[in-house]
Amino acid sequence: MPSYVVTGASRGIGLQFVKHLSTDEQNQVFAVVRNKATANFLHELGRKNVTIVEADVTDAKALNRAAAEVGKATNNKLDYLINNAGSASFLGWTIDQFPNSEELEKDLIDTFRNNTIAVVHSTNAFLPLLKNGPTKKVLTLSGASGHLGFTLHANAPGMVSYSIAKAALNMAVAKFAAQYRAEGFVFLSICPGMVDTTATQTAPPSEGAMEELKLLSKGLSSVMPSIPAPISPEESVKMQLDVFNSWPAERSGEMVSHFGNETRWI
Repeated sequence: MPSYVVTGASRGIGLQFVKHLSTDEQNQVFAVVRNKATANFLHELGRKNVTIVEADVTDAKALNRAAAEVGKATNNKLDYLINNAGSASFLGWTIDQFPNSEELEKDLIDTFRNNTIAVVHSTNAFLPLLKNGPTKKVLTLSGASGHLGFTLHANAPGMVSYSIAKAALNMAVAKFAAQYRAEGFVFLSICPGMVDTTATQTAPPSEGAMEELKLLSKGLSSVMPSIPAPISPEESVKMQLDVFNSWPAERSGEMVSHFGNETRWI
């Protein structure tokens, strides 16, 4: 019975990972959420092979408790970890437009904690179970904005703190890959594409998020004749898993798009 842990599983892409994976009754899926009580979409799913586990991914102790809970149900083994949890402030400012240095620093630190440190904590917490399992595969959701080539090619100055945090995240994944390559682990950072997650959003997009989208669109329009429409979470998850499940061990630690390359991101 293959076992999966998915973080940030209460909505959006994380929720879709849980839905997709749990359609196979042989899979054992553990959905990690910040608050069980508010994970309404997961409760509505009501699948016997889905277990909701509570942990804030920025809290290393909470993640260790979550890993212990998973271990009790899996004989201390885990096949796959999907690091989906993350957040972005999307303020709509470029790196020189923050009102003051204090706000810039706070946004950088908060976003780094939620997108980089959280993944390091999550991976470390579940590593002992992964080491005991036969598969040893870790997928981490990153973003094109954290890729240097994309940022320069698309002339994309926005999403400042998020982009910096995702770039650091990609290096963290590479560090795990370098350390555990000899043990047969496969780590992969992946961009999920431009995904329409509005169906499970708890609030409408902020004014800052709309400004970020304008900044990105302006840059992309200079290198792309037309920008494709967002894809569905279902399509994104299927494409990501197709790439992940076929990814070779000798390329562990790389960062690619949901197309499996570093040239096409949306």
